[in-house]
Amino acid sequence: MVTRATDAGTNQSVERAVSVLRALDSGRAELRVSDVAELTGLGSSTASRLLSTLERLDMVERDPVSSLYRLSLGTLPLAATAVNRHPVHRAARMVLQELAARTGLGANVAVRRGDVLMFLCNFEGARAPKSYTQAGHTAPLHATGIGKCLLSGLSPKERRELLAEPLEAHTEFTTVSHDLLDEELAAVRRSGYAVEAEERALGRASLAAPVRDASGEVVAAVSLWGPTSVLGGQDAQGVPEARTALAREVIEAADAVSQALGAV
Repeated sequence: MVTRATDAGTNQSVERAVSVLRALDSGRAELRVSDVAELTGLGSSTASRLLSTLERLDMVERDPVSSLYRLSLGTLPLAATAVNRHPVHRAARMVLQELAARTGLGANVAVRRGDVLMFLCNFEGARAPKSYTQAGHTAPLHATGIGKCLLSGLSPKERRELLAEPLEAHTEFTTVSHDLLDEELAAVRRSGYAVEAEERALGRASLAAPVRDASGEVVAAVSLWGPTSVLGGQDAQGVPEARTALAREVIEAADAVSQALGAV
């Protein structure tokens, strides 16, 4: 979501410039000046001046043919530094790379940023479908296994203050009630992992486990994801046969990251 520029405060110019950069990261590859103005709530002349300044600073660039604006590669060193210096990213990168290679599935790690989760890195195994998830992408908390793990560290009151009910439905299988979500998160705390089956996208499922820091707080989560069919048939207890082994893998990966962050 684009944060609109405010009309108050001593850092108004900075706020406006940041709102322009966020507009260019709003999902469309390239934008007109009028598009940026609409997304930020700025006047067209103000948006145009800010874009010109950011272009001189190599933060945005203009297509020579269409004259449309996009983020410049000049932003890449800043983003890369922010990600690479994040303690969770440093602790999780090698663990996830090995997890994806070992299971053949997708493996990622995310942290909570307000009412959404933000991915820090993602690796694809041989059995994982093509993923367009990358560092910085966000996703809903209630409709993903990794998000449920992040929510498990909050109290029911905190969750209700964070996410308005009804929760947004992404598919017919998405949990849209806080009461039902409470039950799912209680199961996460009992079992040590979360299950998501086609709640955000049809045909996809995931298993996730929480990551804790030295204080014991949930600060991130690790997940394995792939086609729903990967979970295979059911065992005598009605649990997909592959789930137990994969749940163990994701829990051990989360534990390894937690230990690197100082958790006992």
